[in-house]
Amino acid sequence: MPIIAVNNLTRTFKSLTAVDNVSFSVEEGEVFGFLGPNGAGKTTTINVLCTLLAPTSGNASIAGFDCLANPDQVRSSIGLIFQDTTLDTGLTAYENLKFHAYLYNLDRKLAEKRIDEMLEVVELTARKRDLIKNFSGGMKRRLEIARGLLHYPRVLFLDEPTLGLDPQTRNTIWEFINTLRQRERITVFMTTHYMEEAENCGRIAIIDQGGIIAEGTPAKLKELVRGDIVRISTDDDPKAIAEIKSMFAINARNENGGLFLETERGEEFIPKLIHSLSMRTRSVSLEKPTLNDVFLKLTGRTIRDDVLRNDKEVTREFVRSHRRAQR
Repeated sequence: MPIIAVNNLTRTFKSLTAVDNVSFSVEEGEVFGFLGPNGAGKTTTINVLCTLLAPTSGNASIAGFDCLANPDQVRSSIGLIFQDTTLDTGLTAYENLKFHAYLYNLDRKLAEKRIDEMLEVVELTARKRDLIKNFSGGMKRRLEIARGLLHYPRVLFLDEPTLGLDPQTRNTIWEFINTLRQRERITVFMTTHYMEEAENCGRIAIIDQGGIIAEGTPAKLKELVRGDIVRISTDDDPKAIAEIKSMFAINARNENGGLFLETERGEEFIPKLIHSLSMRTRSVSLEKPTLNDVFLKLTGRTIRDDVLRNDKEVTREFVRSHRRAQR
């Protein structure tokens, strides 16, 4: 039985359909990626899975618990690391983690052990007693990750988990997440705009305009981009587009101030292209397909840095609801 099961999920806001009849499943221990442009519906889907929003129709379950009928059991099974910080800046790093341990009813001795373990992983042991308001953005991010992993959730939701972290820290965090995942059978559900980070996923679903338009392993998705990627800039790009279509039956398109096209055996095609065009070629490059190219081909958009930001008040409501459930 999948640990995450989503069936015909729809969520509307008045006249807007944010999520449109989406279905997918995630197996226990899997790293599942959710990619989509702004407004695609990925955050709305995650909020339904985390019991922050009720579906308009369809259903979803986590660890066998229905997200609508059994919200408390679902919340006890998941960990959340959202892009926007929800740390209490008036408390110390230790106090933030201690409060989280209290919410999840961790045994006192176990909580102390986990707090020390997590602070060491994110290299904040020396700042254990420091107030969060004195932390840098990167330090807050690392503490958010420590907090999300503290109770060893069955499913860990990561929204841009390492945004703003340096590559070395990013690698350290992922090494620990993968070690913990294998040891504790934790399932990871993530969104990211770092395409190299998306390569950590066993499977990826690409969502656009509320619906899933492709799903598969990173390697399988790359097969959707036929051949190699050639990027070229000329003195007259509109004319070059027409000539490329006429001579090679290839549809080139504008992207970031140049032309983008797909072809087999790109290293052999480039000399023919340059020789055949009537205008001067300013630059040309050859790339093998990436997940970003898949994203562009399917949605017509590139991965942008202006990622969807989760509503802080909705996230606070999750904490408040969980506290009420513990009383």
